[in-house]
Amino acid sequence: MSDSLIIGVHGLMNKPAKANHAALWVRAMQDGLQRNAGLSPPPPLAFDLVDWADVVHGPQRLPDWIYPAWSKPGPFPNYADGVRDALRAQAQDLFDTPLDMAKCWIGADPVGDRLLAGALTDLRLYYQDRAVNRELRARLRQLVEAAYQDGKRLMVIGHSMGSIIAYDTLREIGRERQDLAITHLVTLGSPLGLPTVKFRIWQENDQVRTPTVVRRWTNLAERRDAIAFDTHLAGDFLANAQGVRVEDDLVCNDTVPERDDPRKTNYHDLFGYLRTPEMSRIIRAFL
Repeated sequence: MSDSLIIGVHGLMNKPAKANHAALWVRAMQDGLQRNAGLSPPPPLAFDLVDWADVVHGPQRLPDWIYPAWSKPGPFPNYADGVRDALRAQAQDLFDTPLDMAKCWIGADPVGDRLLAGALTDLRLYYQDRAVNRELRARLRQLVEAAYQDGKRLMVIGHSMGSIIAYDTLREIGRERQDLAITHLVTLGSPLGLPTVKFRIWQENDQVRTPTVVRRWTNLAERRDAIAFDTHLAGDFLANAQGVRVEDDLVCNDTVPERDDPRKTNYHDLFGYLRTPEMSRIIRAFL
């Protein structure tokens, strides 16, 4: 029996049945390990999925999805950090301080507000309906506490809105108990950098920082992903008491087409993120 467990928290919008969705998470991670790390056959992964789409969208699920295989051979595209991206990260930090933070404190964030009112309706409900908020956090918390009780080493992966649920839940756990530890928190295509999101974190916690229970936090972002509005979270989140800061890493997530229009690339796609070389290195080190 494995002493490690990966827990995934999915993102926005309705999803297929949990069994189908969870199987595709595992397949994407194993696909990356096989192509990027040369692990053939790929190792088995102990995985559980926080499936919360039914809370927001009701019991009717989407039809089962088919794994978006990539036709090209060899490893998935690796992102090579360049000077332009380093300068971009520095510019984001300058923008965050003090202008961005000022928007947080007064709640004046028209970009975030438009997203919440439109595309991110799930997130708006999460913030406005306490029952929904509590249920989504409870589903992750139950898995985390049960696994830790069994002596598991834990990695939590949050995609899109799932990264907010993961972050909020781990901050909440850290306020109530000191014995529990998350070996690695990984956020993918995260909107945690949105001022309206950081403002709500500050309202609940007073500080915008790494959760106390997290021993390492990596944020993977594709610079063309509109949901990952701020690809550089290190300038937004303070270190926790153990000195753990978020580590930002840009990735190339361009191997999955849009479901509605295959001519376009889905830069926010979960499975594309899960099989990037950067993600494969994280999973291999965790195992």
